[in-house]
This record gives sequence, structure tokens and C-alpha cells, in this order.
Amino acid sequence: MVLTGERFIDEGLITYDQLRLAEERQKETGGSENIAKVLVGMGLVSERDRVRLLGDVWGVPFIDLRNVVPTDDALSLLSASHAKKFRTVPVSKVGSKLTVAMVNPLDIFVIDELRISTGLEIEPMIAIEEDLIASLTAHYKLDVNVNDALAGVMKDFEGDLELSKVDEDELSEDELREMGEDAPIIRLANLIISQGIVDKASDIHIEPQKDGMRIRYRIDGVMCEGMKLPRKVVAPLISRMKIMSEMDIAEKRAPQDNRISATVGGREYDFRVSTLPLIHGEKIVMRILDKGGINVGLSKLGFLDHNLKLLEDWCGRSYGIILVTGPTGSGKSTTLYSVLNRINDGKNNIITIEDPVEYELGGINQCGVNTKAGMTFAAGLRAMLRQDPDVIMVGEMRDSETATIAMEAALTGHLVLSTLHTNDAPGVATRLIDMGVEPFLISSSIVGVIAQRLVRQICPNCKTTYEEPKEIFLRYGFEIPEDLMGDGKANLTLHKGTGCDHCKGTGYKGRTGIHELMVMNDAVRDKILERAPSHILRNLATSAGMRTLQMDAVAKILLGVTSLEEVVRVIYA
Repeated sequence: MVLTGERFIDEGLITYDQLRLAEERQKETGGSENIAKVLVGMGLVSERDRVRLLGDVWGVPFIDLRNVVPTDDALSLLSASHAKKFRTVPVSKVGSKLTVAMVNPLDIFVIDELRISTGLEIEPMIAIEEDLIASLTAHYKLDVNVNDALAGVMKDFEGDLELSKVDEDELSEDELREMGEDAPIIRLANLIISQGIVDKASDIHIEPQKDGMRIRYRIDGVMCEGMKLPRKVVAPLISRMKIMSEMDIAEKRAPQDNRISATVGGREYDFRVSTLPLIHGEKIVMRILDKGGINVGLSKLGFLDHNLKLLEDWCGRSYGIILVTGPTGSGKSTTLYSVLNRINDGKNNIITIEDPVEYELGGINQCGVNTKAGMTFAAGLRAMLRQDPDVIMVGEMRDSETATIAMEAALTGHLVLSTLHTNDAPGVATRLIDMGVEPFLISSSIVGVIAQRLVRQICPNCKTTYEEPKEIFLRYGFEIPEDLMGDGKANLTLHKGTGCDHCKGTGYKGRTGIHELMVMNDAVRDKILERAPSHILRNLATSAGMRTLQMDAVAKILLGVTSLEEVVRVIYA
């Protein structure tokens, strides 16, 4: 009853060569992880396929909780505390039989407990752990409604803290530390962080204002209101966050930043915490880095088949530069990490230099920029070239020196990955020339360029269809691909989310990428040598088959992945 690598081959999900690479990776880790999880970690197999096939091996049906809404009568049979304890979601009740979703449907002890507590026969189904937790959160609201819990915490403040008449600037370090270690403040700080993690926020913003404090979360790239807190909690809450972040709580006039690690709900997280003095106090932003969330396979990033095949071809190259471009927060780092995971087969010496190192990757040598010590991107890159590398990842090409060294490294037999800030793929050459890089280096070293953005995906629980005339796309300058034009009808069928508990009424859940992959062919190289503007390069690339960001976005709209409004918001923001 073990899920073997051969089963994935039988399903056509991997090849024998890929299985052999995974087995080698498994040996490197001491064989502690089963082959199915190794394949998922390498991005060769999706977690959904792993769980589905595991259910087949165990003789337990798979349930996709993203597309299934549990019935109210089933949910009422299990309390929130029991659902959390047993990590189980009741799905439906038919007669004397209760169907439940579980991560481990072979756990007979849990099944017996459920049978006793409900008085029903239990039919277990296997579900993906992440989907199960999301379903628990949506339907039971387990420990996540901070506003409800806040009332109890604030009641404690009334008895424990009398701060309304205290001048925060006159508080001593000892007084600030005492406040930050008070039980109600600790509970409030933990609630704020837990809310961010459960909502899958990328950042938590703690903002002092004239009449109180505002907590906001960045969820799927959009700022969302969290809660309002009274002025009296400003000083103790900021002190608590600084204590947790191991910062100087007495320093209130200069910015500080630090990085801490914590385990929340059984998962390891890193937090990058920074403070900024404002007129009404210090603002704190916590960037949430989920260590378990970076093992994303290329197939999960939203690449359509045409682009995915191109990128996989680039990953097989032994030298040259692959550049990822886009604005801040467009998923460039995730794409680079996914490429690194793909080529990290144990046979390559892979070295990265990043500012800072956001995620630790097994089997990869990572170093961080330290400007004070003279460890710049350029200095680190020079040192890395003396370390016998096969693959180099440079976090960002910020200056001419770094870009030139990276391109010379690509010409001497190294595969180089890096990022650059431009609006589209053809703009890369112009940007590098403006930085002072010689055109012959650009044209001869770059293999391909990926431009990308992140758009929110329509919530699968409340997705609905509607029709719009084709002209609406032309209004925004979008062209409809011929293979998606439809059957000649005047209207197109589009999708949107109506809003539900699962997506907090937004109609969106999660994000995916829209991409533009430019191949460096001979015609494009010739024009780069002539220092041609980016619009000339764009015309050459599209005539050679490049699908622009707009084309990729339109395809995902018509496929029901995202909405027209969301694409307009992101591309024309």
C-alpha cells in the first residue's frame, strides 16, 4: 500500500529519467522522504496528483475541497474544536452515513472517535492538507476572527493597562518592555499574526494613527482592512512586536529591520520585520515567508502549454542567461526558485547571491548581500565564479558592473538566472543598454526573457458565468486569440466570482501568473546590436510566435481562470 514512482510513470505524469533524478535526490536526503514527496518537491508532480494516486493505492476516493461545498447538516454534526482536533471536514450526510474529508483516511482512531461522537457510519475520503485547512477556516472560522476575539482581549486591557493618559514618548525602556510582555498584549499580537497566516497574507501592516491603530493585510496583492484598535494599545503593541522581532524597543526615531523564525500551526515561517517612524508612532510591516510554500513546480505558476514548453527548454540549457522581469511583487523570485528547483538534480553546483536570502533551498549554496562588509552583487558574483559553479542565480541586476560580469559568466559556460525591472520582455535590451552594458554582450548571452504579472484567480466556490460582447476586449486594446474566438457568436462567455465565505466576499481566491516569453532569435539579436528600440524588438518577437502579456491574459480570462476587471486592474494599474 505504498505509492511508488512507477505509478506516476504509468499515469504519464513523469518519465523514467525524471524518476531516476528523484531517486538520486532521495538518497542525498538520507531516504527520509518518500519518493512521491520528493517528486512534488522537485516540481515534477503536483500535490493534487500525489494525493489522488495515494487514494487510489489505499482504495480511498479523492475529494477536491476547492470544488465541493460541505452541507450545513453535515457541518453541524461536528464542533469546531473537534474538526480542528481531528483535522476533518464533514462533507455530506446520507441516511446513517457521514462522508468526511481527511488528510489521513487510514487513521482508524480518528474514524472511531468520529463514529462515537456522531453516531453515524463514517466514509472517509482523502483530501489535500492545504485545501482541508482552508475549508476548516471557511466553514468553522477556527481561531481566525480577530474582531470577535478582540472584545475579550480589550476587556483585559481595561483591567490591566491604564495608558490613555500616558505620554508614549515619556515611557522608559523598562515600562515599554513590561507592557510588551503583558498577557493581553501577547494574545493580541498572536491573534494579529495568526489572522495573517490563515488568510494567506503576504504582509501585515500595523499602522499607528492619530486616534488609534489600524491593522491591514495584503492578501493576493491587494490591501485588506483588518481591524481598528484604540490609541491606548499603540505603545504596548509596538513594543510587543519589537520584542518578538528582537529589536531595540527604546529606539523610536530610526528605522529598524530584522528577520525572525516561528512555528505557527505546525508550519515553519520566517518573518521579515521593519519599522518606520511616522508622525503618530512607528509603523511595523511584517513580511510572511512560508518556508513550505516555495516548493512550487513550474506547472503551478500558471504557464500555458506553449510557454511552459519554452521555459522547460531553457531550463535544459548549460549556459546563457534567463532573465525574469516585472514590477515589485510580480512573482519574479518565485519563478526563479521554481526554475532552480527544476534544475537542482544533484549533478550541478548551484550558487545564489540574494538581497536578502528569502527562502532556504536544500542542496543549493546561498549567500546574501552585505554592503557594509563589501559583499555587493558584483563582488559576490566575482567570488562565486571562483567556486566552480554550474548555475548562478543573481537576485537582481542593479548596475552595469553586475550585469556585465553575469553576461561574461554566461558566455564562459555558466547558466545564469536573474531579475530586472522592466515593463515587458522586449524592454530588457533597452534597459541594459541604458545601464551601460555593451549590446554584443546582451545579444550573445541572453537565452530568453520572461515578463510576468500576478492576477487574482476567480474563487472556485462562487464562480459564475455571464456574457459580454466581444467588443469589450477591443475597448481595452486586447486581441482575442483565434483558437479562443468561440463558435461565431456575438457574445463571449466570461466568468466572475459572486463572493462567498471562502473568498471573504471578494470573488477571488489565490493568484496565478500571466507571462510573456521572448526567445532570443537571430533577428532579435541583430536588432539589439543596432540598438533598436523595444517596439521594434516586440514586433520581431511577436512575428516569431511570442505571446504578449495581453494575449496570455485574454486566454486566461476566456478559460475562466481570472476576470477581465482583474486583468485591467493589473496591466493598466
